[in-house]
Amino acid sequence: MRAVGRLPTYVVTCSLVGLAAALGVVSSITLLVGFVELSRAYGGRAGTGFLRVAELDLYQAPAVILLLMPFVFLFGIMSAFIAMNRRSELVAMRAAGISAWRFIFPAAALALVIGVINVTALNPMAAALTGHLEDVKADINSGDARGRRGEIWLRQGDEHTQVVIRAKSHEMADGAVRLHNVSLFLQNVTAGGALQFSRRIEATEARLDPGFWRLSDVREATPGAGSVRSETLSIPSTLDRRTALEGFAPKDAVGFWRLPDTIDRADDAGFSSAPYRLRFFQLLASPLLLAAMSVLGAAFSLRMARLGGLIGMGITGVALGFAAFFLDRLCGALGAAEVVPPVIAALVTPVVALLAGFTLLCYTEDG
Repeated sequence: MRAVGRLPTYVVTCSLVGLAAALGVVSSITLLVGFVELSRAYGGRAGTGFLRVAELDLYQAPAVILLLMPFVFLFGIMSAFIAMNRRSELVAMRAAGISAWRFIFPAAALALVIGVINVTALNPMAAALTGHLEDVKADINSGDARGRRGEIWLRQGDEHTQVVIRAKSHEMADGAVRLHNVSLFLQNVTAGGALQFSRRIEATEARLDPGFWRLSDVREATPGAGSVRSETLSIPSTLDRRTALEGFAPKDAVGFWRLPDTIDRADDAGFSSAPYRLRFFQLLASPLLLAAMSVLGAAFSLRMARLGGLIGMGITGVALGFAAFFLDRLCGALGAAEVVPPVIAALVTPVVALLAGFTLLCYTEDG
């Protein structure tokens, strides 16, 4: 009984070793590829040398590594079980009457636990780094092309007011967003949800400060009344520096705990919240996806080494992992476009991968 009780601990230990090796390989490749791409994009900019590009790479890498975590678990668990298979440990376990379900379950449970940690702790940190990366890129771009840039349209609002903003030019100056020759169209949201035009504001310049727009040289007009001029005027704003220039925050820059509030703000502002809803459900389903990849990796490693074909089975498992990744990307595109509900798009790949792993495991174990 004590030997059987030690089995989960041993499997988890071997799995952690395999996962650490796979994570090291994936992280190294991610950092290398990211450094090359960032060097091509920003290496020639003034003040952007080797250390600056390396800093950008470190900001970018965590989010990419978390995206590739299903491959980490597929390769890591597969390598761990192949190693145990080559040492005939799996044969000994099965000869002792231990079902494959019993020594695969600890690896799947480990994947669930790490998946929950990824979602609740690592994802918010990676999202914060991604957001900081976008700020740094904006600073680099603004410093490289100092001066005004082209026309921009923005939209903001809440459950009471919607504001459409048009500016003939815009720039980043002193870390703040400045719009020039600005027109603001303010609309009230009626009880039935319809929009009713309330006033139009023209300004020579608008500066985005935390929580509001500061307008200069203002002319304000309302239906049926003449225009009123003023030197300055403040308008409440739900935008910040990043969302102002990008229309809304990139979904990868929004951490798990902030997603519900971001979904509400996107709905209030009139933006489609489908990408954020999809991201939220994908994060909720990610522990299940990691567990499914663990079951797949283990199931493809159970064939006895003396029978041969273990390498072929491993290659098939890797190919199936890539197929699951592309299925996830396809479902994500359909969910973001609202072709299918986001919750369905997020669950398809984990469920399909888990069922495939269970099917293969049943076939291998029970015949």
